[in-house]
Amino acid sequence: MWKTLKPYVLIASAALNVAFVAIWLVHAAAPRGTAPGASDRQGVWCPLHRELNVTAEQWAEIEPRLIAFQESVGRLCERLDAMRLEVIDLLAAPSPDLDAIRARHDDVLATKRAIQAKVVDHLLAEKETLGPDQQARLFEMLRRRAGCAGRHPPMSGRGRLDGEPQRLNIEPGASHRGHER
Repeated sequence: MWKTLKPYVLIASAALNVAFVAIWLVHAAAPRGTAPGASDRQGVWCPLHRELNVTAEQWAEIEPRLIAFQESVGRLCERLDAMRLEVIDLLAAPSPDLDAIRARHDDVLATKRAIQAKVVDHLLAEKETLGPDQQARLFEMLRRRAGCAGRHPPMSGRGRLDGEPQRLNIEPGASHRGHER
């Protein structure tokens, strides 16, 4: 069974890495403890835009677009989370239905593509609003935070679990938890 599911798990893993930038943007731009319009530096509640030192005029253009982007992508992320749980339930079934798994996985990929399209559109709009130095800083931040550098593939046993290195225990008779600390 693993041989037939392995390509789908690998595709899902790769798609998650691509979606990382989209999720990071949503979380980096989400207000933390400060309501939109709160009076911190120029009323800029977004840490990303504060770091870019946007002007009040830029923020007036960016904020409504950012709020709409967050709401739109947030709804898609909620749908994506629900679909991922459905895929896990389908995989966990006593007799997994490969056609149902593939169909739901196609839905997951379509939703990820929709998120990615929204991220691209949002970044292009941001680029139009930001000055050349701000653009350079934004894209440098994205380069540093994107990709797989420093991370390990899922289920490799090389990730972190509660701050401790995760080790898969695959010896015969090993615990069914799948890891040991």
